[in-house]
Amino acid sequence: MAARTLGEHLSAHGASDAPEAETVVSAITALARGAVAIRDAVTTGALGSAFSGTTGGTAGAGGDVPKDLDLHADALMLEALRTAPVALYASEELEHPIVVNRSAPLAIACDPLDGSSNIDTNVSIGTIFSILPTIGRPEDDALASYLQPGTNQLAAGFFVYGPQLALALTLGQSTDIFVYSPRIGVFVSAYGNIAVPSTTQEFAINAANYRHWDDGVRHYYDDCLAGSTGPHGRDFNMRWVASMVADAYRILIRGGLYMYPGDARKGYSSGRLRLVYEANPIAMLMENAGGSATDGTSPILERRPASLHEKVPLVFGSRAEVQEVARYAAEHDSMGLRSPLFGTRGLFRN
Repeated sequence: MAARTLGEHLSAHGASDAPEAETVVSAITALARGAVAIRDAVTTGALGSAFSGTTGGTAGAGGDVPKDLDLHADALMLEALRTAPVALYASEELEHPIVVNRSAPLAIACDPLDGSSNIDTNVSIGTIFSILPTIGRPEDDALASYLQPGTNQLAAGFFVYGPQLALALTLGQSTDIFVYSPRIGVFVSAYGNIAVPSTTQEFAINAANYRHWDDGVRHYYDDCLAGSTGPHGRDFNMRWVASMVADAYRILIRGGLYMYPGDARKGYSSGRLRLVYEANPIAMLMENAGGSATDGTSPILERRPASLHEKVPLVFGSRAEVQEVARYAAEHDSMGLRSPLFGTRGLFRN
């Protein structure tokens, strides 16, 4: 039997009784079209005009200095979504949401090019998206639709521009992975109903920041390095791509743990990842694949954003290991191991 295409998968969802099902299908179809266009720009590499230049050192709305390809990817996604039933579009590259079609029922939040520090090194990068229902009149208060907890997401996913163009997608029940077939020009099911293993022997964290971490993070990391001779009783491998979509894709396929805690560096006390268009969609994917996602202690999806570009600490992946990280947070907080220098207690700064 031929593998199911993304179109067939979406058609089944569109025929369901899920709220806004048909409009969600149209939005994802448009996002997929935009991703193919971005893939074409990425694969052109340094031969393309929008590949590795920056905007001149000016930080974007999300706080990072965007490269030309970041802005090009943002423009391609917005253009693709203009044909979909989307009222609002917000992204890491935009200070405020854009009203696309004020009568439409959906709001899209997007990181158009995650991992863009890897653009010129030929490492996998990607696009993360969240689909939310609109709240109120978009033209009166465009921001309101984005200040909903992640539990309100109608769908979420990410595209990976790597050896294959892949899509990790959840429509609210399961998490599925599709791979783009250039031969037939559509996304085809590669891994259905993903189940992230509960336990793992693999973790991802930027160890270069060790000296800036809180005590609980350092102790957890040290215990992982101790391997079978330490309290975990098993040996670990460490992975860090510096492209969250690449790390998340690996975890969906074979399990693992991803950690980006807050730390003592200026501007990093609340982590670095954005709740609305990075942490929430990744969390929805993980939760619907049997994994977990927290800010170190509490579920990411239950947090209510205070602003469009709010930053949060993020831990996700194999459920048992995410819970283990929370245990370290609770134990080290109760033991009072924090120095007054670090301010508010807790494994991850909030």
